[in-house]
Amino acid sequence: MQRYSGVLDAAERAEFLPFVRQLADESGALIRRYFRSGYQVEFKADASPVTIADRGAEELLRTLIARAYPDHGILGEEFGAHNAEAEYTWVLDPIDGTKAFVSGTYLWGTLIALQKRGRPALGAIHQPVVGDLLVGVGDNAWLNGQPAHVSACTRVEEAILLTTDHWNVFAHQNGPAFAALSRRVARYNNWGDCHGYYLVATGGAQIMGDPIMNPWDLMALIPVIEGAGGVITDWQGNDPVVGVSSLATSSPALHAAVIAALNP
Repeated sequence: MQRYSGVLDAAERAEFLPFVRQLADESGALIRRYFRSGYQVEFKADASPVTIADRGAEELLRTLIARAYPDHGILGEEFGAHNAEAEYTWVLDPIDGTKAFVSGTYLWGTLIALQKRGRPALGAIHQPVVGDLLVGVGDNAWLNGQPAHVSACTRVEEAILLTTDHWNVFAHQNGPAFAALSRRVARYNNWGDCHGYYLVATGGAQIMGDPIMNPWDLMALIPVIEGAGGVITDWQGNDPVVGVSSLATSSPALHAAVIAALNP
């Protein structure tokens, strides 16, 4: 299957990988101060929750990026786009899974992506409380510095299926087809948001899908999943970079079977 990640050369990797670690460390320290205490939940126009941790972490990330790379672009969930035509653009979701964050669970994380000429070339999923940093560059992925790989599963009947919100599938995609798929797999769980993609990339699950996505939800996931050896497309099997949904699996054979099941 086609790969969708952009490519960084050796010099770019040597420069940007340590910087991503710095971004994760500093934003993570801020977010941890508010975990399970010290914030009030507000609601945005789309009824999604937001906290001072979301906004403060994105402000910090933007400050660090602007200081190090003033010519780079930035796109973030909380504060929009800056210098959108730049060759390099950082795409940020300070807390992917704010509903989980405000519930006190660990199924959330910070998403950091670097796009090169419009293609995501580097992605990171950081869980500040657990301390995990999963980084992908399209042909490799590492969890806390050690190689990360998808599982060897190739059959729907042996797979663990994940999604963030079961009823959201019915609102945006073919809900009955998804329900049928959920009855075929070995197990179906709602371990969602970036945590589901983390599990696919590290071998703990084999199928993760979201029926509707924004760029800040998605760009970091593409190099991570592909770097770990998995496959990621939109819900119909097309380029996820320009799509508005996502589906990640552990193998091309499994991916083709899942796409066929979701789009009968």
